[in-house]
Amino acid sequence: MTLLLSTMIFAQSFPKKTEFDKNWSNPKKFPDHILLNYSDDPATTVSVTWRTSREINKGFGEIAEAKADPKFVLESERFIAKTSNLRYSNVVNHYLNTKKSFNTLNHNYHSVTFTGLKPNTTYAYRVGDGERWSEWIQFTTAHKTNEPFSFLFVGDAQNYIYDLWSRLIRESYKKAPEASFILHAGDLIDDAHNEEEWHEWFAAGGWIHRTLPSLAVPGNHEYRPLYQKDIPIRKKTLSIQWNHQFTLPNNGIGELLETNYFLDYQGVRFIALNSNVMINEQMEWLETVLKNNPHKWTIAFFHHPLYSATTKRDYPERRKRWKPLFDKYGVDLVLQGHDHAYARGSESLYEKNLITGTNVKDATGTVYVVSVSGPKHYDAKPNWDDYEPTRYKAGENKQLFQVISIDGNKLSYKSYTAIGDLFDSFELIKNGNGINSLINN
Repeated sequence: MTLLLSTMIFAQSFPKKTEFDKNWSNPKKFPDHILLNYSDDPATTVSVTWRTSREINKGFGEIAEAKADPKFVLESERFIAKTSNLRYSNVVNHYLNTKKSFNTLNHNYHSVTFTGLKPNTTYAYRVGDGERWSEWIQFTTAHKTNEPFSFLFVGDAQNYIYDLWSRLIRESYKKAPEASFILHAGDLIDDAHNEEEWHEWFAAGGWIHRTLPSLAVPGNHEYRPLYQKDIPIRKKTLSIQWNHQFTLPNNGIGELLETNYFLDYQGVRFIALNSNVMINEQMEWLETVLKNNPHKWTIAFFHHPLYSATTKRDYPERRKRWKPLFDKYGVDLVLQGHDHAYARGSESLYEKNLITGTNVKDATGTVYVVSVSGPKHYDAKPNWDDYEPTRYKAGENKQLFQVISIDGNKLSYKSYTAIGDLFDSFELIKNGNGINSLINN
């Protein structure tokens, strides 16, 4: 009830949301919702998913090394896609349940993983059923070595996705066109099973989703009651579209398919945690992934923040379970969403006397960031006096995206507003002992 009320209040403070035609989000025979993902080694593989109407029961992906001569398409290789049907009736639209508004879904998803690719090579691909094809879409594979790279990070899109999140995601691509991928920290939409909202998300990102791989974790808004009978007992289910439309690494806990995983990219281990369910059960997996990490840098991302950015919010159980492991294994950066405000801070290692032969005054532990990319905002927490880390930056009422770059022993972080203005920035410099110094710019 509280969530419903807060959403209603938010909606009343904005102009009326765009009205779509009744069948606007319905799939057709032609491929749509095309999404690029990493599911394995990003230097030699890439995955793509797309959606069609149920009449299209087969799919193919074609790929070729892109060249200036358009005849490169004659050298393409064809891969057979996996096809799955998504069929549900009377799926409740959660925030409209008092009106008894329902989704009835019956369409197909197709997924293909292109393998045997060359590192650091630009490829073009297209998807279709053999007659109806997408355009040829270009992307570049990762290096096999630890070359410098950058990526984009965004928090909750969630509301007014087509109306207002679209400008944010497009500005982020303009600011960092060479970014390797984009990382989403949950609450991509507001109402987990709502096909129209997912269609908004794909329309807002447009061809960016097709050419820039996405790494994503679900937020609490990707967990909602599936049927009317689930609402009174508060039974929540992961978005029924999630596993159909994402092809993410399958190396996490089996029960958390494509919501808990890790990916190694050019000297960085990215760890995705599901902060909605099975918090304790992920601890053993997390420690194994951290203990056996061969890379210089480690970045974790999930939805609910360990240190809240917003008044009257706190998540001590997640902090109690996961923070000791972040400390023990020296996680460099944690990226989070959920709080609809901005906060960035870290814990000094000065008093812990962990360093020999370096300037201990500048030594820092894990840096924690909370950010929001959509237009729904809450009041920022006045301070972090109750928390161990020092908060260096806070903000509210700003749609933000982040450009994060890794180059050898330096991690550079920049947060920008939706109109491209710099809002926050810092650098982490790693010494020979693996300890970071924080430089606030």
